[in-house]
Amino acid sequence: MAALVAAETAAPPGPAEAAETSETAEAAELSRALSRLLPGLEADSKLGRRRRSKALQRASRGGVAPRRPKPADARARPPPSGPVGAPLLPALACAPGPIRPEGCRALAAHCWTWPGPARGRPPETCEELRLALVQLLSLAVRLGGAALAPHLDDAVRVLCCTLLDPFAAVRRESCECAADLARATPDHFHMQSESLIGPLMQSISHQHWKVRVAVIKATGTVIQFGSGKSVDDVLPHFAQRLFDDVPQVRHAVTCVVGGWLMDLRDRYSFFHKLIPLLLSSLEDDIPAIALEAADLWEKVGLQWQRENEDDLKDKLDFATPPPAHHPSPENRPVLGCRELVFRNLSKILPAICHDVTDWVVGTRVKAAQLLAVLLLHAEDHITQHLDVILRTLHRACADDDGTVVSSCTRSAELVGVFVSPEVFLKLLVSMLKKSPSPSGLLVLASVLRGCPREALQPHVKVIAKELARPHICQGSENRLYGEHLLLCVQTLVSVCREDCRGCSLQLMEVLVTVLALSGATGLSDKVQETMDALAAVQDVDGSQDLYREHVGPLMERLAASHHDWTVHSVELLQFDVVVTHAGPALGEVLPHLVPILRSCLQPSRDPQMRLRLFSSLSRVLLSAKQTVDSQGQFHHYLDTVTKDILVPSLQWHAGKTAAAIRTAAVSCLWALISSEVLSEKQIREVQETLMPDILTTLEEDSQMTRLISCQIINRFLKTCRGAVDPDKFIKIYPELLKRLDDVSHEVRLAATSALVTWLACIPNDDGKSYYQSNIQFLYRELLVYLDDPDGAVQDAVLEVLKAGSVLFPELLVRETEAVVHKHRSPARCEQLLQHLRALPPAQ
Repeated sequence: MAALVAAETAAPPGPAEAAETSETAEAAELSRALSRLLPGLEADSKLGRRRRSKALQRASRGGVAPRRPKPADARARPPPSGPVGAPLLPALACAPGPIRPEGCRALAAHCWTWPGPARGRPPETCEELRLALVQLLSLAVRLGGAALAPHLDDAVRVLCCTLLDPFAAVRRESCECAADLARATPDHFHMQSESLIGPLMQSISHQHWKVRVAVIKATGTVIQFGSGKSVDDVLPHFAQRLFDDVPQVRHAVTCVVGGWLMDLRDRYSFFHKLIPLLLSSLEDDIPAIALEAADLWEKVGLQWQRENEDDLKDKLDFATPPPAHHPSPENRPVLGCRELVFRNLSKILPAICHDVTDWVVGTRVKAAQLLAVLLLHAEDHITQHLDVILRTLHRACADDDGTVVSSCTRSAELVGVFVSPEVFLKLLVSMLKKSPSPSGLLVLASVLRGCPREALQPHVKVIAKELARPHICQGSENRLYGEHLLLCVQTLVSVCREDCRGCSLQLMEVLVTVLALSGATGLSDKVQETMDALAAVQDVDGSQDLYREHVGPLMERLAASHHDWTVHSVELLQFDVVVTHAGPALGEVLPHLVPILRSCLQPSRDPQMRLRLFSSLSRVLLSAKQTVDSQGQFHHYLDTVTKDILVPSLQWHAGKTAAAIRTAAVSCLWALISSEVLSEKQIREVQETLMPDILTTLEEDSQMTRLISCQIINRFLKTCRGAVDPDKFIKIYPELLKRLDDVSHEVRLAATSALVTWLACIPNDDGKSYYQSNIQFLYRELLVYLDDPDGAVQDAVLEVLKAGSVLFPELLVRETEAVVHKHRSPARCEQLLQHLRALPPAQ
């Protein structure tokens, strides 16, 4: 043994011993250099201290500095102390003065990076130095590793301060340091992790997006290695970051939440809170974020599926195919993802129902998008939550934001895809019965759009019947209500196609009502398109044939209530639509049409309603051959129209409304006799009945009434030449003469035209002597107007005199010569005399 020891002692030094000898020599040299420089750090002069610090830095960087310790060595080596560490501490706290001390403190901090960090941190006002100190702490964490466990409390206290530092770079470095500290001390970090959550959450809304990203990532690591109790404190802040304008921030939240769902120790307890955050990212505006979220979500589902393989054995072994009308069967979520959503849906839905009506638009948008994603995953399991879902959609579809409404209609379509019509129709119809609304109709239309045709087929008639009920189809005159009601019909026709033949009448009632209530809101084109689509599935040619098929039942239903109509009655508006749009089909329902008109146009009924009906009747009579007389049967009802409808309305009553009704009645009469559906005999019958009333309307205040009355009299006279009672005939021209004094130029000219026709009705034979005194009076009156200030009236009167000159030319010559000298301009009289002299001599 002694020999062995002696041999070992006498052996030449090996490489390790040589290196150790070299390091010992370098350390000895450095020790001598430090003994000269360290006392200078305590000099009174700041400039002197700075120079000593630089010299100390050069000495540490020279060849005398020991090698950088490996991590294992660093963990074993304590922080500097004794003759080196003690003088550096006062240098770190160098007080401000005329000479800037930051250099001294910076040099001291850099010196402390060899061989290890300083304990504690003095107050520091310089941002760069605070950053250097945090970097120093980060270096200590990386090098010290698990050996820092005894100092974990001190490190956390430092980070609690630096995480709230005003300098953004300090906060970012502190976040990285916190994450490194969590990873370095996994066995002890959970005891201190909760202390960091508060400062981190205070920094998560920092104005610099890089700070926000760093905070989110650090929070993910801190909670991963810390206490799961902090998840509840963090999630509201993470949820807010999903609204961040910077994509990198939203991406960070997505990655952290996805990591928690896969790796968090207590993740099963937080599935219902974490899943909504990750699924919200599936609808992110940035495709890269949405793809990352989808990838993470699939990994989460597959991992959970593996962990619960025994529980899912039957579903894995006997996997069900996607529903036939699945919106994207090729992208159907994996079983694990679907099961996760289904099992947590009851915990997630209440929060969504709350957020979908939040006052912040962004929150409503995210909630609506998330609801659609959840329903896509839950599939037919949403049936047990259907009442809550439909009530949520009912409220959300009334939102002013189009994005919210769009997402909710997509959710409603998914309800139609996955839920049986027997279930959702019971709830939706009940909601509409209780409170018809545009949003309720929109939800119904969207659900029907998503439902398969074969599933809806047994329920088409029920749906159409409910839509046609007065409290639904007449629920509101609001344009949006009409649009969504029309959308329900459009959807039903497009989805069920030929299956709608059995309920075409009910759908027609709805379309007529929409057209009636929409008024001037511009829905007529859309209604017409829907009618054409309905006609196509009925296998008829267009809406006219559709009216022909259903106008009878429509008129019968309207006739049942016409005794109670007012101008505000929906039935009146429906009747007006049928009358003005049915076209030739009206000729087939005259037994219903005429009695309704006769009843509603009596003077005792609502005046405004009568005005509306007269207006519609005028439009129809203008094209009577294509409407009421399309079957050639209108003449059977002519007596009712003239005596029971027009005569009572042409009689004079005081008031502007009564005058407007007389104008409307006169317009109807003009449309009737101008429509060419009446024979001359029928016109004479109308003339005998209505001429006295028309003569009285020549005195109406309305210019239009007087003008139309002149035209009607002219038409009557042209049709009834020589067939008028002379006594009645003579009473016509004085009324026309009065119109030559009318304030309206058009009425005066119309009156002269009627006088020409009146004169043409007098036979130029021996019977004309009966009219000689009246003709002489007419000559004299007309000669007065031959000097009218209006040249057009003079010319018109001249034509009247020329037309009447054939009756008693000598009499007219005498009357003209008697007044020619009284006219301001005798030109027209000379023309008349010249015309009279050119006439052939009387026989």
